[in-house]
Amino acid sequence: MKPGMPLPKYHQVYLVLREQLHEGRFDTGLPGELTLMAQFGVARVTVRRALSLLADEGLIRREPGRGTHVVPAHQRPPVPAALAAAEKAQQARLTGLLENLVTMGLRTRVKVLSVSHLRAPDEVAQSLQLPPGALVQKAQRVRVTREGPLSHITTWVPDTIARGFGQRELSQKPILMLLEDAGVQVGRAEQSISARLADAEIARHLDVAIGSALLAVRRLIYDANERPIQWLHGLYRPDRYEYQMQLSRVGSIDAKVWISKELSAHFH
Repeated sequence: MKPGMPLPKYHQVYLVLREQLHEGRFDTGLPGELTLMAQFGVARVTVRRALSLLADEGLIRREPGRGTHVVPAHQRPPVPAALAAAEKAQQARLTGLLENLVTMGLRTRVKVLSVSHLRAPDEVAQSLQLPPGALVQKAQRVRVTREGPLSHITTWVPDTIARGFGQRELSQKPILMLLEDAGVQVGRAEQSISARLADAEIARHLDVAIGSALLAVRRLIYDANERPIQWLHGLYRPDRYEYQMQLSRVGSIDAKVWISKELSAHFH
């Protein structure tokens, strides 16, 4: 883990594992303590404290003599109302976002790490409004500028849409252009922005230290008929990427609010 960070090491491990659990990374089972110790470069007591936090949250179940098991998403306790409200408040509908993303895709290089077709994890199926067990294309890519790695992107697209493109096409064109080539009329996007700590795999791809803070973006794109067509998880280096949003005040004197007028992305 990265030294000198304000969070204790066990909490850093907990945050990384928690994010991975919500992404469905451990549907086949959580790595053992020795594996986690090697992955994060920490002592066993650190790993055990992190696992205890996950168990307290109802994300895993620890059984003496039988090991640690991941609790299926549908059996986990509901997200507290306050947290759910905070997450919902982070979401923004972004004017001009889609055009901006295509421009960025054309001005950077991409390395396709993997493309696979699999049954959608629960969270993915729910976000894309697919029936349980529906097939999706999962693609992982690293986008690079002249300065080096910029972002690690994971996308899920319904298999019925993604059949027309694969690893070769994804390395040549932005995925939004591929979706349009497949006959999809791209409509709008909803996006949330938060933070995440880099795990060992992401740190290696983005050339940062394990535990480094990253800008975490989740983006759900709809077609013109309000059907979800792509769900994206993006992890960006904050030293090479930033969002800028212009805000305007509207409403009467006693009820003025800020609304977004335009958003742009800058990278270097």
